[in-house]
Amino acid sequence: MNRRDFIKRVGAGAFLGASTTRLVARPRKKPNVILVLTDDQGYGDLACHGNPIIQTPHLDKLYAQSTRLTNFHVDPTCAPTRSALMTGRYSNRTGVWHTIQGRNLLRRREVTMADVFVQNGYETGIFGKWHLGDSYPFRPQDRGFKEVVIHGGGGVTQTPDFWGNDYFDDTYQANGEPRAFKGYCTDVWFDCAMDFIRQNSHRPFFCYLSTNAPHGPLYCPEKYLKMYDEVEDKSLKAFYGMITNIDDNMARLDSLLTGLNLKDNTIVLFITDNGTATGAKKGGFLAGMKGKKSSQYEGGHRVPCFIRWPGGKLQAAKDIDQLTTHLDILPTVIDLCQLEDPGIQFDGTSLRDLLYGDGKNWPDRSLIVESQRILNPQKWRKCAVMTERWRLINGSELYDIQKDPLQNDDIASQYPDIVKRLREDYEEFWSDVSQDHHITSRYIIGSPQQNPVTLTAHDWLAPDVPWNQKQIGTKLGIEGGWSVEVAHSGKYEISLRRWPRESDIAINDKCDDTSISINAEKARLRMGGHDQTQTIPSGAKEVTFRVPLEKGITELKGLFIGEMTTGAFYAYVNDKKL
Repeated sequence: MNRRDFIKRVGAGAFLGASTTRLVARPRKKPNVILVLTDDQGYGDLACHGNPIIQTPHLDKLYAQSTRLTNFHVDPTCAPTRSALMTGRYSNRTGVWHTIQGRNLLRRREVTMADVFVQNGYETGIFGKWHLGDSYPFRPQDRGFKEVVIHGGGGVTQTPDFWGNDYFDDTYQANGEPRAFKGYCTDVWFDCAMDFIRQNSHRPFFCYLSTNAPHGPLYCPEKYLKMYDEVEDKSLKAFYGMITNIDDNMARLDSLLTGLNLKDNTIVLFITDNGTATGAKKGGFLAGMKGKKSSQYEGGHRVPCFIRWPGGKLQAAKDIDQLTTHLDILPTVIDLCQLEDPGIQFDGTSLRDLLYGDGKNWPDRSLIVESQRILNPQKWRKCAVMTERWRLINGSELYDIQKDPLQNDDIASQYPDIVKRLREDYEEFWSDVSQDHHITSRYIIGSPQQNPVTLTAHDWLAPDVPWNQKQIGTKLGIEGGWSVEVAHSGKYEISLRRWPRESDIAINDKCDDTSISINAEKARLRMGGHDQTQTIPSGAKEVTFRVPLEKGITELKGLFIGEMTTGAFYAYVNDKKL
Protein backbone atom coordinates (compact mmCIF):
# COMPACT_ATOMS: atom_id res chain seq x y z
CA MET A 1 0.00 0.00 0.00
CA ASN A 2 1.33 3.44 -0.88
CA ARG A 3 0.84 6.72 0.95
CA ARG A 4 -1.87 7.99 -1.40
CA ASP A 5 -3.93 4.84 -0.97
CA PHE A 6 -3.39 4.98 2.78
CA ILE A 7 -4.53 8.57 3.14
CA LYS A 8 -7.51 8.00 0.86
CA ARG A 9 -8.54 4.88 2.72
CA VAL A 10 -8.24 6.19 6.24
CA GLY A 11 -9.89 9.41 5.20
CA ALA A 12 -12.92 7.39 4.24
CA GLY A 13 -12.90 5.61 7.59
CA ALA A 14 -12.12 2.26 6.02
CA PHE A 15 -9.30 0.98 8.24
CA LEU A 16 -8.64 -2.73 8.27
CA GLY A 17 -8.93 -4.40 11.65
CA ALA A 18 -5.61 -4.69 13.47
CA SER A 19 -3.99 -7.99 12.68
CA THR A 20 -1.62 -8.29 15.62
CA THR A 21 -2.47 -10.10 18.85
CA ARG A 22 -3.06 -7.89 21.91
CA LEU A 23 -1.83 -8.88 25.35
CA VAL A 24 -1.81 -5.46 26.98
CA ALA A 25 -5.11 -4.11 28.28
CA ARG A 26 -6.27 -0.94 26.56
CA PRO A 27 -5.83 2.11 28.81
CA ARG A 28 -8.62 4.64 29.10
CA LYS A 29 -6.56 6.99 26.93
CA LYS A 30 -4.26 5.82 24.21
CA PRO A 31 -0.63 6.17 25.31
CA ASN A 32 1.40 9.14 24.23
CA VAL A 33 4.64 8.42 22.39
CA ILE A 34 7.85 10.44 22.63
CA LEU A 35 10.63 9.33 20.31
CA VAL A 36 13.97 10.93 21.12
CA LEU A 37 16.57 10.44 18.39
CA THR A 38 20.05 11.91 18.82
CA ASP A 39 22.51 12.40 15.99
CA ASP A 40 25.91 10.67 15.69
CA GLN A 41 25.86 9.41 19.29
CA GLY A 42 27.08 5.82 19.47
CA TYR A 43 26.46 2.92 21.82
CA GLY A 44 29.53 3.79 23.85
CA ASP A 45 28.66 7.47 24.29
CA LEU A 46 26.70 6.83 27.49
CA ALA A 47 27.90 6.24 31.03
CA CYS A 48 25.39 3.43 31.50
CA HIS A 49 27.13 1.56 28.66
CA GLY A 50 30.50 1.76 30.38
CA ASN A 51 31.93 5.08 29.17
CA PRO A 52 34.20 6.15 32.06
CA ILE A 53 34.31 9.85 31.20
CA ILE A 54 30.96 11.03 29.87
CA GLN A 55 28.37 12.40 32.30
CA THR A 56 24.84 11.22 31.45
CA PRO A 57 23.08 10.73 34.80
CA HIS A 58 19.56 11.33 33.50
CA LEU A 59 19.92 9.02 30.52
CA ASP A 60 21.43 6.50 32.91
CA LYS A 61 18.27 6.84 35.00
CA LEU A 62 16.11 6.31 31.92
CA TYR A 63 18.24 3.25 31.13
CA ALA A 64 17.51 1.86 34.60
CA GLN A 65 13.77 2.47 34.17
CA SER A 66 13.56 0.99 30.68
CA THR A 67 13.47 -2.22 28.76
CA ARG A 68 16.71 -2.14 26.77
CA LEU A 69 17.31 -3.55 23.30
CA THR A 70 20.97 -4.47 23.62
CA ASN A 71 21.36 -5.81 20.07
CA PHE A 72 19.56 -3.01 18.25
CA HIS A 73 20.72 -1.81 14.83
CA VAL A 74 20.11 1.09 12.47
CA ASP A 75 21.67 2.15 9.18
CA PRO A 76 25.21 3.55 9.49
CA THR A 77 24.19 7.11 8.53
CA CYS A 78 21.49 9.65 9.36
CA ALA A 79 18.90 9.99 6.60
CA PRO A 80 18.69 6.26 5.77
CA THR A 81 18.07 5.47 9.44
CA ARG A 82 15.37 8.12 9.66
CA SER A 83 13.57 6.85 6.57
CA ALA A 84 13.52 3.27 7.88
CA LEU A 85 12.50 4.41 11.36
CA MET A 86 9.62 6.49 10.01
CA THR A 87 8.30 3.76 7.69
CA GLY A 88 9.32 0.35 9.07
CA ARG A 89 10.77 -0.37 5.63
CA TYR A 90 14.31 -0.73 4.32
CA SER A 91 15.87 2.64 3.54
CA ASN A 92 16.98 1.37 0.14
CA ARG A 93 13.31 0.58 -0.57
CA THR A 94 12.17 4.07 0.44
CA GLY A 95 14.64 5.80 -1.90
CA VAL A 96 16.85 7.09 0.93
CA TRP A 97 20.31 5.57 0.59
CA HIS A 98 22.32 8.77 0.99
CA THR A 99 22.29 11.96 3.03
CA ILE A 100 22.60 14.34 0.04
CA GLN A 101 22.30 14.41 -3.78
CA GLY A 102 18.50 14.14 -3.70
CA ARG A 103 18.83 10.61 -2.34
CA ASN A 104 17.62 11.71 1.07
CA LEU A 105 14.07 12.43 -0.15
CA LEU A 106 11.57 9.96 1.28
CA ARG A 107 9.46 8.67 -1.61
CA ARG A 108 5.96 10.14 -1.78
CA ARG A 109 4.34 6.71 -1.71
CA GLU A 110 5.69 5.92 1.75
CA VAL A 111 3.42 6.09 4.81
CA THR A 112 5.17 7.60 7.82
CA MET A 113 4.86 7.04 11.52
CA ALA A 114 3.28 10.49 11.78
CA ASP A 115 0.71 9.57 9.11
CA VAL A 116 -0.31 6.53 11.12
CA PHE A 117 -0.59 8.45 14.38
CA VAL A 118 -2.51 11.39 12.95
CA GLN A 119 -5.03 9.06 11.31
CA ASN A 120 -5.58 7.50 14.73
CA GLY A 121 -6.51 10.81 16.32
CA TYR A 122 -3.08 11.79 17.66
CA GLU A 123 -1.53 15.22 17.64
CA THR A 124 1.87 15.03 15.97
CA GLY A 125 4.96 17.19 16.24
CA ILE A 126 8.60 17.15 15.15
CA PHE A 127 11.32 19.23 16.75
CA GLY A 128 14.90 19.29 15.46
CA LYS A 129 16.18 17.26 12.54
CA TRP A 130 14.09 15.82 9.70
CA HIS A 131 16.60 15.24 6.86
CA LEU A 132 14.11 13.64 4.47
CA GLY A 133 13.39 16.64 2.26
CA ASP A 134 13.24 20.43 2.62
CA SER A 135 10.55 21.37 0.10
CA TYR A 136 7.12 20.10 -0.93
CA PRO A 137 6.10 17.26 -0.92
CA PHE A 138 8.84 15.94 1.35
CA ARG A 139 8.68 18.32 4.31
CA PRO A 140 7.49 16.88 7.63
CA GLN A 141 4.27 18.91 7.39
CA ASP A 142 3.61 17.05 4.13
CA ARG A 143 4.22 13.71 5.86
CA GLY A 144 1.82 13.73 8.79
CA PHE A 145 3.33 16.20 11.25
CA LYS A 146 1.00 18.96 12.43
CA GLU A 147 3.52 20.96 14.45
CA VAL A 148 6.97 21.44 12.93
CA VAL A 149 10.08 23.23 14.16
CA ILE A 150 13.18 22.07 12.29
CA HIS A 151 16.50 23.11 10.84
CA GLY A 152 17.27 22.51 7.16
CA GLY A 153 19.16 19.64 5.57
CA GLY A 154 21.07 17.13 7.65
CA GLY A 155 22.38 19.57 10.21
CA VAL A 156 22.55 23.16 11.38
CA THR A 157 24.95 25.04 9.03
CA GLN A 158 24.25 22.77 6.06
CA THR A 159 23.30 24.27 2.68
CA PRO A 160 19.48 24.10 3.10
CA ASP A 161 19.66 25.54 6.62
CA PHE A 162 18.95 29.22 7.30
CA TRP A 163 22.07 31.13 6.35
CA GLY A 164 24.39 31.96 9.23
CA ASN A 165 22.90 29.62 11.83
CA ASP A 166 25.55 28.58 14.35
CA TYR A 167 23.62 26.63 17.06
CA PHE A 168 22.96 29.77 19.14
CA ASP A 169 20.04 32.19 18.63
CA ASP A 170 19.25 30.69 15.23
CA THR A 171 16.40 30.92 12.75
CA TYR A 172 14.52 27.68 12.11
CA GLN A 173 11.56 26.63 10.01
CA ALA A 174 8.42 26.74 12.15
CA ASN A 175 5.44 25.30 10.29
CA GLY A 176 6.99 26.32 6.99
CA GLU A 177 8.02 29.84 7.95
CA PRO A 178 11.38 31.13 9.21
CA ARG A 179 11.28 32.10 12.86
CA ALA A 180 14.06 33.42 15.09
CA PHE A 181 14.66 31.58 18.36
CA LYS A 182 16.74 32.45 21.39
CA GLY A 183 19.07 29.93 22.94
CA TYR A 184 21.15 26.88 22.13
CA CYS A 185 19.72 24.57 19.46
CA THR A 186 19.13 21.51 21.68
CA ASP A 187 17.48 23.66 24.33
CA VAL A 188 15.22 25.13 21.63
CA TRP A 189 14.11 21.69 20.38
CA PHE A 190 13.26 20.59 23.92
CA ASP A 191 11.52 23.89 24.70
CA CYS A 192 9.32 23.57 21.62
CA ALA A 193 8.63 19.89 22.27
CA MET A 194 7.65 20.63 25.85
CA ASP A 195 5.31 23.41 24.73
CA PHE A 196 3.73 20.94 22.31
CA ILE A 197 3.28 18.41 25.13
CA ARG A 198 1.70 21.01 27.43
CA GLN A 199 -0.74 22.08 24.72
CA ASN A 200 -1.77 18.49 24.02
CA SER A 201 -1.60 16.98 27.49
CA HIS A 202 -5.32 16.16 27.42
CA ARG A 203 -5.22 14.12 24.21
CA PRO A 204 -2.89 11.53 22.71
CA PHE A 205 0.24 12.89 21.06
CA PHE A 206 3.27 11.67 19.13
CA CYS A 207 6.35 13.82 19.73
CA TYR A 208 9.40 13.22 17.53
CA LEU A 209 12.26 14.99 19.32
CA SER A 210 15.18 14.63 16.95
CA THR A 211 18.25 16.58 18.00
CA ASN A 212 21.01 17.65 15.61
CA ALA A 213 23.46 17.27 18.49
CA PRO A 214 26.00 15.83 18.86
CA HIS A 215 26.48 16.01 15.07
CA GLY A 216 29.17 18.40 13.92
CA PRO A 217 30.04 21.18 13.84
CA LEU A 218 30.78 20.61 17.49
CA TYR A 219 29.45 23.62 19.38
CA CYS A 220 28.00 23.69 22.86
CA PRO A 221 27.52 26.13 25.75
CA GLU A 222 30.70 26.96 27.64
CA LYS A 223 29.49 25.42 30.91
CA TYR A 224 29.41 21.98 29.25
CA LEU A 225 32.90 22.37 27.84
CA LYS A 226 34.22 23.11 31.31
CA MET A 227 32.77 19.83 32.57
CA TYR A 228 35.33 18.00 30.42
CA ASP A 229 38.52 19.92 31.10
CA GLU A 230 40.37 16.62 31.54
CA VAL A 231 39.63 15.61 27.92
CA GLU A 232 42.58 16.58 25.75
CA ASP A 233 40.93 16.39 22.33
CA LYS A 234 38.92 19.59 21.78
CA SER A 235 36.40 17.97 19.47
CA LEU A 236 35.78 15.10 21.89
CA LYS A 237 35.39 17.62 24.71
CA ALA A 238 32.68 19.46 22.77
CA PHE A 239 31.06 16.21 21.66
CA TYR A 240 30.71 15.02 25.24
CA GLY A 241 29.50 18.45 26.30
CA MET A 242 26.75 18.35 23.67
CA ILE A 243 25.62 14.94 24.96
CA THR A 244 25.56 16.11 28.57
CA ASN A 245 23.42 19.05 27.47
CA ILE A 246 21.01 16.56 25.88
CA ASP A 247 21.08 14.66 29.16
CA ASP A 248 20.10 17.75 31.14
CA ASN A 249 17.26 18.38 28.71
CA MET A 250 16.06 14.81 29.19
CA ALA A 251 15.75 15.63 32.89
CA ARG A 252 13.63 18.68 32.06
CA LEU A 253 11.41 16.56 29.83
CA ASP A 254 10.98 13.92 32.50
CA SER A 255 10.09 16.54 35.09
CA LEU A 256 7.43 17.93 32.77
CA LEU A 257 5.87 14.51 32.24
CA THR A 258 5.76 13.98 36.00
CA GLY A 259 4.27 17.41 36.65
CA LEU A 260 1.55 16.89 34.03
CA ASN A 261 0.82 13.40 35.32
CA LEU A 262 1.71 11.97 31.90
CA LYS A 263 4.68 9.80 32.79
CA ASP A 264 2.69 6.66 33.49
CA ASN A 265 0.90 6.61 30.14
CA THR A 266 3.69 7.88 27.91
CA ILE A 267 5.95 5.57 25.92
CA VAL A 268 9.43 7.11 25.80
CA LEU A 269 11.90 5.73 23.29
CA PHE A 270 15.52 6.83 23.25
CA ILE A 271 17.49 5.85 20.12
CA THR A 272 20.48 7.20 18.21
CA ASP A 273 20.71 7.35 14.43
CA ASN A 274 24.05 5.61 13.75
CA GLY A 275 27.33 4.68 15.37
CA THR A 276 29.47 7.29 17.00
CA ALA A 277 31.23 9.93 14.96
CA THR A 278 33.51 11.91 17.27
CA GLY A 279 33.43 9.31 20.03
CA ALA A 280 35.81 7.18 18.00
CA LYS A 281 38.63 9.66 18.57
CA LYS A 282 41.52 8.95 20.94
CA GLY A 283 40.14 9.07 24.44
CA GLY A 284 36.67 7.99 23.32
CA PHE A 285 34.91 4.73 24.14
CA LEU A 286 33.68 2.26 21.51
CA ALA A 287 32.10 -0.27 23.90
CA GLY A 288 34.15 -3.13 22.51
CA MET A 289 33.05 -2.78 18.89
CA LYS A 290 34.77 -2.24 15.57
CA GLY A 291 33.83 0.70 13.36
CA LYS A 292 32.12 4.05 13.72
CA LYS A 293 29.56 6.12 11.80
CA SER A 294 29.20 5.00 8.14
CA SER A 295 30.88 1.66 8.84
CA GLN A 296 29.31 -1.68 7.99
CA TYR A 297 31.00 -3.14 11.06
CA GLU A 298 29.14 -3.34 14.36
CA GLY A 299 30.24 0.03 15.71
CA GLY A 300 28.68 1.75 12.71
CA HIS A 301 25.14 0.56 13.32
CA ARG A 302 24.60 -1.01 16.76
CA VAL A 303 23.11 1.75 18.92
CA PRO A 304 21.18 2.32 22.16
CA CYS A 305 17.45 1.69 22.31
CA PHE A 306 15.60 2.27 25.61
CA ILE A 307 11.81 1.87 25.92
CA ARG A 308 9.98 3.05 29.04
CA TRP A 309 6.24 2.72 29.62
CA PRO A 310 5.22 2.32 33.27
CA GLY A 311 1.49 2.21 32.48
CA GLY A 312 2.08 -0.56 29.95
CA LYS A 313 3.92 -2.62 32.56
CA LEU A 314 7.12 -2.76 30.56
CA GLN A 315 9.73 -4.28 32.82
CA ALA A 316 12.41 -1.90 34.06
CA ALA A 317 16.06 -2.92 33.68
CA LYS A 318 15.17 -5.78 31.34
CA ASP A 319 17.70 -6.52 28.62
CA ILE A 320 16.55 -7.97 25.30
CA ASP A 321 19.54 -9.51 23.56
CA GLN A 322 17.81 -10.75 20.40
CA LEU A 323 18.59 -9.03 17.10
CA THR A 324 16.29 -6.03 16.56
CA THR A 325 16.39 -3.01 14.26
CA HIS A 326 14.89 0.37 13.48
CA LEU A 327 12.55 -1.42 11.06
CA ASP A 328 10.73 -2.84 14.08
CA ILE A 329 9.86 0.43 15.83
CA LEU A 330 6.79 1.48 13.80
CA PRO A 331 5.14 -1.98 13.88
CA THR A 332 5.86 -2.08 17.61
CA VAL A 333 4.30 1.28 18.50
CA ILE A 334 1.27 0.45 16.34
CA ASP A 335 0.92 -2.72 18.39
CA LEU A 336 1.54 -1.14 21.80
CA CYS A 337 -0.79 1.79 21.16
CA GLN A 338 -3.42 -0.50 19.60
CA LEU A 339 -3.65 1.63 16.49
CA GLU A 340 -5.64 0.56 13.47
CA ASP A 341 -3.68 -1.65 11.10
CA PRO A 342 -2.45 0.63 8.27
CA GLY A 343 -1.93 -2.31 5.91
CA ILE A 344 1.72 -1.45 5.23
CA GLN A 345 4.08 -4.16 4.03
CA PHE A 346 6.68 -3.75 6.75
CA ASP A 347 10.21 -5.10 6.60
CA GLY A 348 10.26 -5.08 10.40
CA THR A 349 7.96 -6.71 12.90
CA SER A 350 6.33 -5.86 16.23
CA LEU A 351 8.55 -6.57 19.22
CA ARG A 352 5.64 -7.02 21.62
CA ASP A 353 6.44 -10.68 22.23
CA LEU A 354 10.00 -9.79 23.15
CA LEU A 355 8.94 -6.87 25.33
CA TYR A 356 6.43 -8.92 27.32
CA GLY A 357 7.81 -12.44 26.97
CA ASP A 358 11.03 -14.36 27.39
CA GLY A 359 11.84 -14.47 23.68
CA LYS A 360 12.38 -18.23 23.62
CA ASN A 361 10.27 -18.61 20.50
CA TRP A 362 11.61 -15.53 18.74
CA PRO A 363 12.70 -16.37 15.17
CA ASP A 364 16.30 -16.05 14.04
CA ARG A 365 15.83 -13.36 11.39
CA SER A 366 18.22 -12.31 8.65
CA LEU A 367 18.34 -8.48 8.49
CA ILE A 368 20.44 -6.07 6.46
CA VAL A 369 21.97 -2.65 7.02
CA GLU A 370 24.10 -0.80 4.50
CA SER A 371 26.00 2.42 3.91
CA GLN A 372 25.62 3.34 0.24
CA ARG A 373 26.26 7.10 0.32
CA ILE A 374 26.52 7.39 -3.46
CA LEU A 375 24.25 8.71 -6.19
CA ASN A 376 23.22 5.27 -7.46
CA PRO A 377 23.32 2.18 -5.21
CA GLN A 378 25.83 -0.58 -5.77
CA LYS A 379 25.26 -4.20 -4.91
CA TRP A 380 27.26 -5.46 -1.89
CA ARG A 381 28.47 -1.95 -1.06
CA LYS A 382 29.34 -1.55 2.65
CA CYS A 383 26.62 -3.93 3.84
CA ALA A 384 26.09 -6.27 6.77
CA VAL A 385 23.78 -9.29 6.69
CA MET A 386 22.94 -10.00 10.32
CA THR A 387 21.52 -12.95 12.23
CA GLU A 388 21.64 -13.70 15.94
CA ARG A 389 25.07 -15.28 15.56
CA TRP A 390 26.52 -14.18 12.24
CA ARG A 391 27.61 -11.03 10.44
CA LEU A 392 28.35 -11.28 6.71
CA ILE A 393 30.23 -8.14 5.66
CA ASN A 394 30.31 -7.02 2.01
CA GLY A 395 29.29 -10.51 0.95
CA SER A 396 32.70 -12.01 1.73
CA GLU A 397 33.77 -11.58 5.36
CA LEU A 398 32.07 -13.71 8.03
CA TYR A 399 32.16 -13.10 11.78
CA ASP A 400 30.69 -14.99 14.71
CA ILE A 401 29.49 -11.92 16.57
CA GLN A 402 28.80 -13.83 19.78
CA LYS A 403 32.37 -15.14 20.05
CA ASP A 404 34.11 -12.29 18.23
CA PRO A 405 32.32 -8.99 18.94
CA LEU A 406 35.35 -7.01 17.73
CA GLN A 407 35.08 -8.72 14.33
CA ASN A 408 38.77 -9.46 14.18
CA ASP A 409 38.61 -13.07 12.95
CA ASP A 410 37.18 -13.54 9.46
CA ILE A 411 36.05 -17.19 9.38
CA ALA A 412 34.34 -17.22 5.99
CA SER A 413 36.59 -20.02 4.73
CA GLN A 414 35.56 -22.21 7.67
CA TYR A 415 31.81 -21.83 7.12
CA PRO A 416 31.14 -21.77 3.37
CA ASP A 417 27.56 -23.00 3.88
CA ILE A 418 26.79 -20.07 6.19
CA VAL A 419 28.33 -17.63 3.71
CA LYS A 420 26.26 -19.14 0.92
CA ARG A 421 23.02 -18.91 2.92
CA LEU A 422 23.60 -15.30 3.96
CA ARG A 423 24.59 -14.31 0.45
CA GLU A 424 21.30 -15.80 -0.74
CA ASP A 425 19.47 -13.71 1.86
CA TYR A 426 21.17 -10.59 0.52
CA GLU A 427 20.44 -11.58 -3.08
CA GLU A 428 16.76 -11.84 -2.22
CA PHE A 429 16.87 -8.45 -0.49
CA TRP A 430 18.68 -6.79 -3.40
CA SER A 431 16.42 -8.32 -6.03
CA ASP A 432 13.46 -6.82 -4.16
CA VAL A 433 14.64 -3.30 -3.28
CA SER A 434 16.61 -2.69 -6.48
CA GLN A 435 13.47 -2.90 -8.60
CA ASP A 436 12.78 0.74 -7.79
CA HIS A 437 16.29 2.18 -7.95
CA HIS A 438 15.31 3.95 -11.16
CA ILE A 439 12.79 6.11 -9.30
CA THR A 440 13.93 9.69 -8.67
CA SER A 441 12.14 11.69 -6.00
CA ARG A 442 11.39 15.22 -7.21
CA TYR A 443 10.36 18.47 -5.61
CA ILE A 444 7.12 19.87 -7.05
CA ILE A 445 6.91 23.44 -8.35
CA GLY A 446 3.69 25.28 -9.07
CA SER A 447 1.78 23.70 -6.21
CA PRO A 448 -0.36 25.76 -3.79
CA GLN A 449 1.15 23.70 -0.94
CA GLN A 450 4.41 25.65 -1.37
CA ASN A 451 5.12 28.67 -3.53
CA PRO A 452 7.83 29.71 -4.11
CA VAL A 453 9.94 26.59 -3.81
CA THR A 454 13.57 26.81 -2.73
CA LEU A 455 16.08 24.43 -4.31
CA THR A 456 19.61 24.08 -2.92
CA ALA A 457 22.77 22.41 -4.18
CA HIS A 458 22.50 19.95 -1.28
CA ASP A 459 19.99 18.13 -3.53
CA TRP A 460 21.79 18.36 -6.85
CA LEU A 461 21.65 15.11 -8.79
CA ALA A 462 25.39 15.33 -9.37
CA PRO A 463 28.53 13.49 -8.27
CA ASP A 464 29.89 16.47 -6.32
CA VAL A 465 27.70 18.82 -4.30
CA PRO A 466 28.35 21.64 -1.81
CA TRP A 467 26.27 20.26 1.05
CA ASN A 468 27.24 22.76 3.74
CA GLN A 469 27.39 26.53 3.93
CA LYS A 470 31.18 26.66 4.19
CA GLN A 471 31.43 24.94 0.81
CA ILE A 472 29.16 27.54 -0.80
CA GLY A 473 32.02 29.96 -0.36
CA THR A 474 34.85 27.67 -1.40
CA LYS A 475 33.63 24.76 -3.55
CA LEU A 476 33.64 26.34 -7.01
CA GLY A 477 33.97 25.15 -10.59
CA ILE A 478 31.34 22.44 -10.11
CA GLU A 479 27.95 22.12 -11.76
CA GLY A 480 24.71 20.36 -10.99
CA GLY A 481 20.97 20.62 -11.27
CA TRP A 482 17.63 19.38 -10.06
CA SER A 483 14.97 17.11 -11.50
CA VAL A 484 11.59 18.67 -10.67
CA GLU A 485 7.93 18.04 -11.36
CA VAL A 486 5.90 20.94 -12.76
CA ALA A 487 2.41 20.82 -11.20
CA HIS A 488 0.69 22.63 -14.07
CA SER A 489 1.57 24.37 -17.31
CA GLY A 490 2.22 28.11 -17.16
CA LYS A 491 4.84 30.81 -16.80
CA TYR A 492 7.30 30.53 -13.95
CA GLU A 493 9.92 32.82 -12.47
CA ILE A 494 13.23 31.14 -11.68
CA SER A 495 15.72 33.20 -9.71
CA LEU A 496 19.31 31.93 -9.62
CA ARG A 497 21.61 32.80 -6.74
CA ARG A 498 25.00 31.87 -5.46
CA TRP A 499 24.05 32.83 -1.90
CA PRO A 500 20.59 32.35 -0.35
CA ARG A 501 18.17 35.25 -0.16
CA GLU A 502 18.39 35.69 3.59
CA SER A 503 22.16 36.26 3.28
CA ASP A 504 21.58 39.40 1.16
CA ILE A 505 24.97 38.88 -0.54
CA ALA A 506 25.64 39.78 -4.17
CA ILE A 507 26.54 37.03 -6.62
CA ASN A 508 30.10 38.26 -7.07
CA ASP A 509 30.74 39.20 -3.44
CA LYS A 510 32.37 37.08 -0.76
CA CYS A 511 30.63 36.18 2.48
CA ASP A 512 33.85 36.27 4.53
CA ASP A 513 37.63 36.23 4.19
CA THR A 514 37.74 32.49 3.51
CA SER A 515 35.28 32.52 0.60
CA ILE A 516 36.15 33.06 -3.04
CA SER A 517 34.67 35.53 -5.52
CA ILE A 518 33.52 33.96 -8.80
CA ASN A 519 33.62 37.22 -10.83
CA ALA A 520 30.73 36.01 -12.98
CA GLU A 521 29.56 38.03 -15.96
CA LYS A 522 26.57 36.03 -17.15
CA ALA A 523 23.88 33.75 -15.75
CA ARG A 524 22.48 30.86 -17.75
CA LEU A 525 19.31 28.84 -17.21
CA ARG A 526 18.50 25.55 -18.89
CA MET A 527 15.04 24.22 -18.11
CA GLY A 528 12.12 22.63 -19.91
CA GLY A 529 13.74 22.89 -23.33
CA HIS A 530 14.65 26.53 -22.75
CA ASP A 531 18.24 27.81 -22.74
CA GLN A 532 18.53 31.47 -21.74
CA THR A 533 21.47 33.68 -20.81
CA GLN A 534 21.48 37.09 -19.12
CA THR A 535 24.19 39.56 -18.23
CA ILE A 536 24.62 39.91 -14.46
CA PRO A 537 24.14 43.57 -13.46
CA SER A 538 26.74 45.03 -11.13
CA GLY A 539 25.92 44.20 -7.53
CA ALA A 540 23.09 41.83 -8.47
CA LYS A 541 22.13 39.30 -5.81
CA GLU A 542 20.08 37.15 -8.15
CA VAL A 543 19.16 36.83 -11.81
CA THR A 544 15.53 36.05 -12.62
CA PHE A 545 14.30 34.22 -15.72
CA ARG A 546 10.69 33.92 -16.84
CA VAL A 547 9.97 30.76 -18.78
CA PRO A 548 6.84 28.91 -19.93
CA LEU A 549 6.82 25.34 -18.64
CA GLU A 550 4.69 22.36 -19.48
CA LYS A 551 3.19 20.14 -16.81
CA GLY A 552 5.38 17.15 -16.08
CA ILE A 553 8.98 16.27 -15.26
CA THR A 554 11.86 18.48 -16.29
CA GLU A 555 15.38 19.46 -15.24
CA LEU A 556 16.58 22.79 -13.91
CA LYS A 557 20.21 23.78 -14.21
CA GLY A 558 21.65 27.21 -13.49
CA LEU A 559 25.17 28.46 -14.19
CA PHE A 560 27.23 31.53 -13.44
CA ILE A 561 29.78 32.17 -16.20
CA GLY A 562 32.94 34.22 -15.82
CA GLU A 563 36.55 33.52 -14.87
CA MET A 564 35.26 30.10 -13.92
CA THR A 565 31.88 28.52 -14.57
CA THR A 566 30.11 27.32 -11.48
CA GLY A 567 26.63 26.13 -10.74
CA ALA A 568 23.89 28.26 -9.17
CA PHE A 569 23.77 26.86 -5.65
CA TYR A 570 20.29 28.19 -4.94
CA ALA A 571 17.21 28.51 -7.15
CA TYR A 572 13.86 30.04 -6.21
CA VAL A 573 10.93 28.93 -8.38
CA ASN A 574 7.78 31.01 -8.26
CA ASP A 575 4.41 30.48 -9.93
CA LYS A 576 2.97 33.98 -9.96
CA LYS A 577 -0.58 32.72 -10.55
CA LEU A 578 -0.76 31.03 -7.16
